[in-house]
Amino acid sequence: MCRPSYYTVAYEINPWMRVTRRPDHARATHEWEQLHRLLTRTLGVRVRLLPPHRAVPDLVFTANAGLVCGRTVVLSRFRFPERRREEPLVAGYFRRAGYRIVPLPARYNFEGEGDALWMGDTLVLGFRFRSSAPVHAQLARILRRRVLPVELVDRRFYHLDTCFCPLDARTALWYPKAFDRYGRRALEHVAEELIPVTEREAARFVCNTIAVGRDLVMPAGGSASLRRRLRRRGFRLHSVELSEFLKA
Repeated sequence: MCRPSYYTVAYEINPWMRVTRRPDHARATHEWEQLHRLLTRTLGVRVRLLPPHRAVPDLVFTANAGLVCGRTVVLSRFRFPERRREEPLVAGYFRRAGYRIVPLPARYNFEGEGDALWMGDTLVLGFRFRSSAPVHAQLARILRRRVLPVELVDRRFYHLDTCFCPLDARTALWYPKAFDRYGRRALEHVAEELIPVTEREAARFVCNTIAVGRDLVMPAGGSASLRRRLRRRGFRLHSVELSEFLKA
């Protein structure tokens, strides 16, 4: 995680961002602290902090920084120049932490765990808006794992983690309309159970949930019906308000 010391909406690179609708800094800090406290104190997660930097307000979205697999990290190559300034900061952090760093060829775009999520032993790669389709072959070669590319088709859900969320090795949340027909069929084969969310829930980014064992840390906005379905499957839900971060 990265503290939101310099977090703001300073540019517009996705359909949700408006420089005229900037987040309230005090409220964003409070929301971040609640999330951090829930993860560390309630759920016992060990959280490492990436130092904030004034020139990169989106550094708080650390999932986009790279893909970690064991002690290897495949660094991101951001599509937009506004976020490329994050790349050397992230590389330096992982280098100091002793990770094996693997950069991708400059011709590819790749936005880390924003677009690459593990479904069991398969790495699902969402491509089109932020990550390049051919990068799946590079990831398969580097990690020696099966990589399944799926195409995203709705610009509102430009990262895979906005519309697909593995909850365990067999179950995932998803917003089906964010994928093309092939992508939907491919995900139906790789996951034993796909739990759909509504468009309204997807717009509240409930697919951007963090799974910690059977505990799910979910952005506020999931319906009572969705919560019941998840509880019936043995999950414990923890709702967090992240309204200021939705603005970005």
